[in-house]
Amino acid sequence: MTEASSHTLSKPHRNRWLVLIASYKVGQALLFAAVAVGAMRLVGKDVGDQLQKLVDYLQLSSGSRIVTFLLEKSSLVNDTLLRRVGTGGVIYAGLSLIEGVGLLLEQTWAEYLTAAITGSFLPWELFEVLRRATLLRVSLLVVNALVFFYLLKLVMVRGKERQCVMQE
Repeated sequence: MTEASSHTLSKPHRNRWLVLIASYKVGQALLFAAVAVGAMRLVGKDVGDQLQKLVDYLQLSSGSRIVTFLLEKSSLVNDTLLRRVGTGGVIYAGLSLIEGVGLLLEQTWAEYLTAAITGSFLPWELFEVLRRATLLRVSLLVVNALVFFYLLKLVMVRGKERQCVMQE
């Protein structure tokens, strides 16, 4: 046996699309975990003051429309809302991490779970795009639709393969 063929035998074939989707899900988990931690760290603090400190630190113009809008709306954020955002972020981060790890391990249950969760958000994402299309919303819709249809196809192909094996 040559060195190249022994290397091929020792390394199992990985579905690169599943690895890409899994990486996306793990990245999503990290993002939601960061949001959750940030929200929980703001509990008990004046969000407006914290935002003003950030504006000053980043040397942003206090007169800009976005900064003014955020500073005005920061008064609506209270501890109850921060706790909800923190809790929701932790739950969604955990779910995304479970999906990502399951897909990395090429577990069938993870394919079903990810397809179901991703598919369940597509109508809402489509509604948001139709309500007001932005590059971010359209991009998320396209990516999530591609993930959903790829996983759906994969699950269907694997189901047919199982049926063929069971019939033999």
